[in-house]
Amino acid sequence: MNPLGFGDPLRLGPYRLLGVLGEGGMGKVYLAAGADGRPAAVKVLRPELAHDQHLAQRFVREAHTAQAVRSGGVARVLDAQMDGGRPWIATEFLAGPTLDEAVARYGPFDEPTVRALAAALGETLRDIHAAGLIHRDIKPPNIVLTSDGPRVIDFGIARPEHGLTLTTTGQIPVTPGYGAPEQVLGRRVTGAADVFSLGAVLVYAATGRRAYDGAHVAAVQYAVVHEQPDLGALPPALHQLIAPCLAREPELRPTPEQVAQAFVPDRRKVRDVWRRGALHEEVKRRETEVRRQSKAAAATVVAGTTPAPSRRRVLAAWGGGGAVLLAGGGGTAWWLGRRGEDALPPEGDAPEAPLLDQANAGIRPTPLWGPVDLAATGPLAPPVALRDVVVFPDRNGGLTALKVVDGSTKWTLPDISKTARQLPLTLTDFAAVNTSGHLVVHNASTSRQLWSLPAAEAALLLAATPDTVYVLTTKGALRAVDVAGRTIRWTIASTERVTNTTGPWAAADTDHLVLSGTDGSVTAYAKATGRRAWQIRGQSSGSLRPAVDDGTVYLGGRTLTAVTLATGERLWSIDASSPRLTWGPPAVDANGVTATQGRAVRRYAKDGSSPDFWYADLNGDFPDPQPPVVQGDCVWTVESANGDSGVSGISIPEGKRVWTYERDNTGPWAMTAKANRVFLISKGKVAALPTF
Repeated sequence: MNPLGFGDPLRLGPYRLLGVLGEGGMGKVYLAAGADGRPAAVKVLRPELAHDQHLAQRFVREAHTAQAVRSGGVARVLDAQMDGGRPWIATEFLAGPTLDEAVARYGPFDEPTVRALAAALGETLRDIHAAGLIHRDIKPPNIVLTSDGPRVIDFGIARPEHGLTLTTTGQIPVTPGYGAPEQVLGRRVTGAADVFSLGAVLVYAATGRRAYDGAHVAAVQYAVVHEQPDLGALPPALHQLIAPCLAREPELRPTPEQVAQAFVPDRRKVRDVWRRGALHEEVKRRETEVRRQSKAAAATVVAGTTPAPSRRRVLAAWGGGGAVLLAGGGGTAWWLGRRGEDALPPEGDAPEAPLLDQANAGIRPTPLWGPVDLAATGPLAPPVALRDVVVFPDRNGGLTALKVVDGSTKWTLPDISKTARQLPLTLTDFAAVNTSGHLVVHNASTSRQLWSLPAAEAALLLAATPDTVYVLTTKGALRAVDVAGRTIRWTIASTERVTNTTGPWAAADTDHLVLSGTDGSVTAYAKATGRRAWQIRGQSSGSLRPAVDDGTVYLGGRTLTAVTLATGERLWSIDASSPRLTWGPPAVDANGVTATQGRAVRRYAKDGSSPDFWYADLNGDFPDPQPPVVQGDCVWTVESANGDSGVSGISIPEGKRVWTYERDNTGPWAMTAKANRVFLISKGKVAALPTF
């Protein structure tokens, strides 16, 4: 939230404006408090656009659309007026997390909660359809969880039942994986389209996975129209209830009322589902703080003397509740955007690159594109490859994203630290640190900033999971940031210091952070409290990147070791062939563990059993600090940290070197891979290589 600026009104109707929650080319959303102390989101059309009759009518239609729905399951429109020629809409503030935030933080819902969610949303859709409307965009971010149950937001593309799905520009306003087949195909829709979306939402709530997925948007949309949904992780009882909602033919889907009745025949049995557990406690905390701060603001109006709550206090206390308003809060999707968003590049995905035939073994690989001379030099953290871009530090400062298909520049972020690292947070977003030490999260495809936390005081990113980001602060403390709440979860003292990007390194999983210290020790910390869970001393001579997978931690150093994430219990360990020839940082994938040791690259089964292969012809005796990268049927590894280097591709399972890229390049190297492309950075140059 930003403070009110020059030209912002102090009051609109009965609402006192407290700050700016978001703005775009069309309008602004303000945080406001009513005379009764209730919080609201007040949405205002920009003055220079208010004279446009079409836009003003569209703005007012949004309010009328939402007001037409008589249901406790939607965000209510409180008021809508013209004030000095500027139309504005006041909507109910919803403080709870959205469904996708809740699943990311607390995991998939159990069966009783999924049943309660289905029944509540079924009744809400019944009420929306009874008003003669179709929502058309039911998805997890448009469902806010409150202490009274789920609420549907965002009526930005709702239309009467007689409307076509296609807009006047020919675009299809449908969220991939949630829009019904008839929406994807641009056909006339009925309320059955919302039932299809509800079925996809319930699959996500129950499993944490989408019913339809793919490598890019077109693949997802194709799957919706032509393929069966992925329901394999659903409990049998939920499977038989949800599957009919996802029928391809609209007439074969149940009505919303039938959904509500089938999932919960007796609503009294689920009355308390939304009032227990950790999720309820978070919702209760947010709602309590919202009421308290709003009443304080209202009291200020009456007394005229008490200073209003500060921007920092309001934002921290509400724990990111404003983000719900940015998602819609009752319907603003068509016009609300953040400052400068109109200039952002379009969102996109990239297809997989074709795999090569191993018959090309021994032939120097031709890059798919590059080398592009843009990157920073010296030791670098691995680049981040998400959606249609690969992101890395720019030599002139900040971050740059190149399109993975052709290496052209898609965007730059000059105010991001190029030494604090960048880490993937979700399948679409990454975390970074700006030049002021604020933790920032951006959409990888568009570069749009999703949120920022100045209180993080971050100097170096250590690890990130969808619900937690771990940082080393500017004062050398170890800190965990709660993603859903946008708050500091805990801070503990640390002996680590930020000197350069060579360390310390860390990895994280659902419940623990594993930190490899610069003194060679490995320590695990509990995600919830920061309490030390276990420690291994003397694992290596310095910090080596650990790898975490499915409750197991894999470590290089004096031994190649696997330990349990929860307790640090040793599962297996393989000594180095000599004290001088230590193990490099391991890489773990679905089928094995790979690490370099001396002149060898060894690949083991995850239980430490005999290696799948042993390639013993690397150049040099010391492992590179860059872990191997597995992509396709190939392990890519830096040849050595000394002497001739280059990056070699070694076949799985034969263990044969297929080719080497830039053998005379001594590095250092940074690598990552995605969608059959291997991205290499060295000496400021970025290239994408094919694999097989």
